[in-house]
Amino acid sequence: MAMRAGKLVTGEELTLKDIRAQKVNLVFIASDAGKNTQKSIKDKSLYYKVPCFDVFNSNELGHAIGKSRMVIGIKDKGFSKKIEELLLG
Repeated sequence: MAMRAGKLVTGEELTLKDIRAQKVNLVFIASDAGKNTQKSIKDKSLYYKVPCFDVFNSNELGHAIGKSRMVIGIKDKGFSKKIEELLLG
């Protein structure tokens, strides 16, 4: 739904850019992403206080949005809040 609404940013560089600009409210990184990618995304997310989850692999993330991606950022506060509630229980 967020993809269709245009509230996603995908890919490492674009997501990092939007984290720095504080436009992203939640980040997903593939559990099978490279160590450097995971470190850079997690470090930026921690610094800017953006929740970051690595509970899905690249196939699951790609299937969810219809594109093969390792990193996804969600820009919408409502989507982010609901997804975080569902993941944390």
